[in-house]
Amino acid sequence: MSMASSLSVAAILAMMAGSAALPVTTPTLVARAKSDCSDAAAQVVEKTGGQLLSVQPSGDACVITVLVQGNGERPRKVTVKVPM
Repeated sequence: MSMASSLSVAAILAMMAGSAALPVTTPTLVARAKSDCSDAAAQVVEKTGGQLLSVQPSGDACVITVLVQGNGERPRKVTVKVPM
């Protein structure tokens, strides 16, 4: 094995060891919260006829922001808080 190969192997092993030490986070709670707000978001989009911009769980409610197109005007941002 050449010196360059030894350095490459050592660098790869060091990177692997470093990445193994990183904490693993699971997005389960985020995915669950978003799915809890999905029905509310669909209702707001249907009611306003807008385009969904964001959905955020907030305590026992969902904060939903949509972009609603006006008649020849700039679209306006509408934020609605819906209880879960």
